[in-house]
Amino acid sequence: MDSAVAPTTRANRRPGPERNPDFETISLADLRRMRKGLKDEENHVSYWRRILQARVDVMRKQTGNRSVSIPQLAELLSEAASSHRRVAAYSLKPFEDIEPLPNIAEIWDRPIPDDARSRQELLNDLHDAEHTLSEYRHELHRRIDLATAELIARYREKPDLALTALHEALPNVA
Repeated sequence: MDSAVAPTTRANRRPGPERNPDFETISLADLRRMRKGLKDEENHVSYWRRILQARVDVMRKQTGNRSVSIPQLAELLSEAASSHRRVAAYSLKPFEDIEPLPNIAEIWDRPIPDDARSRQELLNDLHDAEHTLSEYRHELHRRIDLATAELIARYREKPDLALTALHEALPNVA
């Protein structure tokens, strides 16, 4: 046993998160719903970022009028796919206080132009959209972290509240 590693005790644990006054008026059920909504939106944003990145990869693999072959396309898309398969019909709904998101469907639907200048313009638009989605995703992560910290603080304050989460997750358990 490595003597340099101290066992975890109550005395050497980091303190848990403190209650956040911004969440004071939000019920526990609403806080859980908010966090779930944020996580669902983060999944949508991650999906669309991967789609945009795949489109960029496809455009880079194409040269002139030579199209990407089906095996190449399958390889590109499998590289961009996550372990979670998602439906492509996800839409993005920005929060009121966050910069509007790019029109992903419009950018995605644009045909790949033949001329270099138009191709570069489309690539720039794809990169800009991906950058905006990345910033949006970062903000979603920040908000998820805040909601999670508030839940943890409430559970530490009243441990029985954690049992209500289990009951909500498994409603048929007595």
